[in-house]
Amino acid sequence: MDKKTEQTSILIVEDDQTLLQTVAYNLDKEGYTTYVAGDGLAGLEAARAHLPDLVVLDVMLPELDGLSVCRILRREMDIPIIMLTARSSEVDKIIGLDSGADDYITKPFSLGEFLARVRAALRRQPKAATPQNLESGNLNLDLISRKVFKGNEQLNLSYKEFDLLAELMRNTGMVLSRDLLLTKVWGYDYYGESRTVDVHIRWLREKIEEDPSKPKRITTIRSVGYRFEG
Repeated sequence: MDKKTEQTSILIVEDDQTLLQTVAYNLDKEGYTTYVAGDGLAGLEAARAHLPDLVVLDVMLPELDGLSVCRILRREMDIPIIMLTARSSEVDKIIGLDSGADDYITKPFSLGEFLARVRAALRRQPKAATPQNLESGNLNLDLISRKVFKGNEQLNLSYKEFDLLAELMRNTGMVLSRDLLLTKVWGYDYYGESRTVDVHIRWLREKIEEDPSKPKRITTIRSVGYRFEG
């Protein structure tokens, strides 16, 4: 294998452990560096942490489905995404491709076809840099310096307020449950109540909304969670 292949990293997000290990094993044999995740949330975190050159993503995943993961990744980074699914209808493939996938492989598939698709996807698109800013209207988050500006005014956000706002803005237009926000912002080992999210949302609204009593940026989805409207 050439030096370029050895330096290429691939993230595999698949909840079928047998398939996951088989795919990872064969990609390792080809000289790729592999990362693995067994659910959608873990896959999203792994993609953000490792910035792989390619993501192989199952459609049906626990915690967060593959189509949602694909849409989020497509907004955050410009890397090739190959979707894996047991579904074979044309409509399902169209939905997957419209979600931002570069290719679509139906299970079961041959190893030769899979590796060929991987090589083709890697040829089409170079690895992109991770975004350093999140913007929405007059709101700007600098992810490197962790500074937030509303127009020319710098806002004084706590550490968790910043992380919560960044998570909401990364997923603009998507409804995020309180439990998901607890996991993403406070961590898997956090044992607090979801009320913590509500309190921090209220504090955020007081700082970024023109009228906190009638929020337009962070809206409440009753009995579910919150959505950043952009």
